[in-house]
Formats: sequence, C-alpha cells, structure tokens
Amino acid sequence: MDPNSMAKKAPISDLIPSGTRPTQQTIADMTGLAVTTVSKALRSDPKISEKTRQLVEKVAKEVGYVPDRAAQRLRTGKTHVISLILDPHNEILGFGNSMITGIVEALQGTNYHLNITPHFTPGHIMEPVVNIVRNGLADGLIFSRTRALDERVRFLSERDFPFVTHGRTEFSKQHNFVDYDNEAFAYQAVMRLVAKGCNKVCILLPLSKFTFYQHMRYGFMRAVRETGVDHLLPEDVSLDSPSDQLVAWAKGLAGTDAMPDGIICPGETSYFAVENGFAAGGKRQEQDYCVVAKSVSAVLPLNNPNLDLIAEDVKEAGFLMGQSLLEVLSSPEKAPRQILQEPTLKFPI
Repeated sequence: MDPNSMAKKAPISDLIPSGTRPTQQTIADMTGLAVTTVSKALRSDPKISEKTRQLVEKVAKEVGYVPDRAAQRLRTGKTHVISLILDPHNEILGFGNSMITGIVEALQGTNYHLNITPHFTPGHIMEPVVNIVRNGLADGLIFSRTRALDERVRFLSERDFPFVTHGRTEFSKQHNFVDYDNEAFAYQAVMRLVAKGCNKVCILLPLSKFTFYQHMRYGFMRAVRETGVDHLLPEDVSLDSPSDQLVAWAKGLAGTDAMPDGIICPGETSYFAVENGFAAGGKRQEQDYCVVAKSVSAVLPLNNPNLDLIAEDVKEAGFLMGQSLLEVLSSPEKAPRQILQEPTLKFPI
C-alpha cells in the first residue's frame, strides 16, 4: 500500500500563508467560483444554489474567513452589529448570561453578531448610547433597567435609531419592548403568602427611578388592599442594596414587632441575604416566616426544593428582543412589537 495514501489530508487552512487574512478572493480561488458568486453565497442570496452556498460556507469555515466589518460598513452603510448595553443586575444571579444566550440564539443564521457594552461604572446612562450612535458602532441597541421618561429612549427615538428595551417607559410614542409582568409577580406573591396564613407581608422594591418599581409596588399594594393584610415597605434598603446591608437590615428586624411573617424577594441575591439575616437573628424559615422569591436560575430550587418561587425567563426575553430588533432592522415601518412576559408560578403542593 502506498504510504502516501495513508497520510492524513492537510487542513485547507494550511494552504494559506502564515499571517495572511483569508478574503472572499481566497475562497473564490479555492472553489473556482467568481468573487461575486462567493459574496452572494455568503449573504445567503436565494439566487445562488443551495449546493454552492454550502460549498462556500464550508470553505469559509475551514479557512477561518471573517467578514471585513470596516469594508462592509463602507460598502453598505451597515455594521451588522447589534449592541447590548449590559447594566449590573446583582439582584438576579446569571441575568447577563441568560440574556446574552437568548439574543445570540435569535441572531443565529443571520448576518448579525452581538457586541456587549458593559455599563458597570457610575457614568451617566447616556454615555454608551451616544458613543455607539455617533460613532456608528452598531445598527441597533438593546438595553434594560428603563425609567419612566428614559433619556436613552428619547435620544434614539428622535434619531430613528433601531432599539428594543427590556422594560417599559411612559412616553406617548410607542417603541419596541419586552418586559416581565412585575405587577402580576408582586400580586401573586402576596396572595400566596396570605393563603399560607401570613399576617404581615413585606417586599424589597427596586430603586424608585426604575419603571418596574411602579409596577411591582402597584401589584403589591393591590393585593394588600384586596386582602386587608398588614404590610411593610422598607425605606432604608432596596432590592439594589448591597448584600451586607440587607443582611444587617433583616437581622435588626428579627424579633421586633415590625418583623413581617411573609416576605417577597424579587431575586436570588436578596433571598439569600434576608435568609442569612433572619437566621442570625434567631428566626427560621417556614417556622417564623415564609418567603416567595423570584427565580431566574436553578440555584434556588437546588438550595431549597420546598421554596415558593415565581420564575422569570430572562433567556426567553433575550431571544424575543433579538427577534424584535431584527424585525425593526428589516421592516422599520412595522408597528412596535410590545411583549409582556407572564410570571410562572412554582409553588410546591
């Protein structure tokens, strides 16, 4: 047997000189196709046969071809980039990962890719938005933690720049959003605690500057009015307070007349902090107080399988926002797509 026939075929990428960036011309030379055909195949042009598109995609993958975004932008005026401005969500474990995963899944099979712009510093919320828009760094934006009259929404709307928000605003001009029904979450949480015999309920609300503060507070107070249950709205801590402050608050509350016997934690972080604080004050869950917590990850069910949970699907929210933004980019004349995710009750029997 010819030993040469047993030799493994060299990877096609080895045929490209070191330090040379593969181009559409490279793919054309290797496939025998015209550069214009390669270009159309890479854009999934339906005029190009499926067999040819598959060949081009296969060779492009093997040689490590990556589109020249700068040249693409000069030619089309598009970056084919969607930017997610990621704010801190310390109250929810895995928020960023879940949202990113959902958006990436929505972009699969398209010419768009995701760019993450962290906004974890105390800088003004407008800084990353203005930077992206004025420098043409993306074709569309996704951001969260909206406010009633959000400056980012106003800025983008005035410039007809495509965007989708995770959260609502109070502008008369409608815009695309995906939001979780925090009013229903708070309402259902109170009703569950009352059904379990709690006489005084408490909720850790977000900062009042955020729109979902209004929704959550309204749902909580609506249930309080309907049931007549006593209630507590903390003024010295919030959902955004550091964990050590929440622990100290719960510990100081334990054993006093002000301590509620039913508490609503809109996130995993606040749940663990409150549980630790009450435990330090000698109070035990289900014996001295009950909890309903919002859950995004699998952490809480693993920690306490009997805990009353109301789930929020952040990954689905990311997917829906990605879909919505793609629709805005392809059909800007369409009416805004506004989606409200319903809470999923996960109460043990």
